[in-house]
Amino acid sequence: MKDVLLSTTYFGPVQWYQKLYRAEHVLIEQWEHFEKQSYRNRCLIATTQGIQALTVPVERGNAQSSKLKAQTIKDIRISDHGNWRHLHWNALQSAYGESPFFDYYQDDIRPFFEERWTYLIEFNEAIRAKMCELLDIQPRVSYTQSWREECGGRSEITSSAVYAGDTLPADYSPSSLHTPPSSRFFHDFRSSIHPKHPGADEAFEPRPYYQVYRQKHGFLPNLSILDLLFNMGPEAIFYL
Repeated sequence: MKDVLLSTTYFGPVQWYQKLYRAEHVLIEQWEHFEKQSYRNRCLIATTQGIQALTVPVERGNAQSSKLKAQTIKDIRISDHGNWRHLHWNALQSAYGESPFFDYYQDDIRPFFEERWTYLIEFNEAIRAKMCELLDIQPRVSYTQSWREECGGRSEITSSAVYAGDTLPADYSPSSLHTPPSSRFFHDFRSSIHPKHPGADEAFEPRPYYQVYRQKHGFLPNLSILDLLFNMGPEAIFYL
């Protein structure tokens, strides 16, 4: 698949990282409206009770405000409500503490639950950069500069609508940004990669790999990239 358009994700699923790895160029959407109960601020992990969702709370403000309703994903702020960072890290420790590679990667992952980011997309992109480093993948990534409607799973993106620079803070500056390609069409997965309403994706067929709770629950497909990383370690890339 040559070029793909993806929404930002919080420790996104294996399917999302497969697109990131296999595409020649990736556009990450920063002009869409925030969607609740999606991978934008949620990841799924395997626990002894089954699948658990970890959700980053966001500040939405007054739901009646037309201005707030019009907020784009790049303007969504992370909330400190409910001590969620501590709860998420404890959940990961409980779920994957006995996995083969948790101890190996925990020092890389823990800072995301100790430091504070203001904006959700900044936080997600810092996570993506670290996951790419740990997976040893070097995707070509840019960001949308304007919104484009979905059209049959493909989105028309003119050359003026993408760029290699971004509006994220200067202290982010990932080294993976590149000049966008000349192609006008990107395969659009903004809506189809979804925890509750997944769309058709012929290119993604979950293949079983070792999971800590597989004997109890069977293989649980398309969980957070953390599930693949903690269970398979350096071999995770072969499953993308």
